[in-house]
Amino acid sequence: MTKFASTIWQLITRFKYQITIILGILIVGFLDEDSIIKNIELEYQISDLKEEIAKYEQRYQKDSEELKELQRDPNEISRIARERYFMKKDDEDIFVLSTDEKTSDNSIDNETVE
Repeated sequence: MTKFASTIWQLITRFKYQITIILGILIVGFLDEDSIIKNIELEYQISDLKEEIAKYEQRYQKDSEELKELQRDPNEISRIARERYFMKKDDEDIFVLSTDEKTSDNSIDNETVE
């Protein structure tokens, strides 16, 4: 063997336990299926799902209150029909205000046919 190879072999035999421990930590910590990185990603996913659960619970509470109000007051059904589905009473007019911006496509308007 060359001098370089024998030096490396001596280092490996001298520090075999330390090298084994470091390689084990690297494999378990970064390359394994249950690695530290994977656990961090799963924690972020769990926190996102908890936020989504809280959002749906809040929506459930709001809808439950609205359902109770509908069961209590029959005029609420007509109010919701007018607000959400643009239904109207005989003596009402409906004005729909939109915040959508119109996209101007001047190429169609300005074309001339020759």
